[in-house]
Amino acid sequence: MSGRRSRQSSEGTSRISDDQIIELMSKLQQLLPEIRTRRTNKASASKVLQETCNYIRNLHREVDDLSDRLSQLLSTIDADSPEAAIIRSLLM
Repeated sequence: MSGRRSRQSSEGTSRISDDQIIELMSKLQQLLPEIRTRRTNKASASKVLQETCNYIRNLHREVDDLSDRLSQLLSTIDADSPEAAIIRSLLM
């Protein structure tokens, strides 16, 4: 038996090859600003996954912060004002 691991779902119907995992990790690595800006092209799979989790956490924080700021902004303006109409149009 070779050193390659077979990846199957519990039903045994779906497989993902090592090459597919490598390709997906490469694509994921390209999406991460923290890794993409480094000079080296290689990062371990665990580093890519760790950075992915950190990046997603940061995105969640940014969304929460922007939502809070938007709520504060909306609470200070008249709902029928032109500013409120602009904000509503941006959100749609």
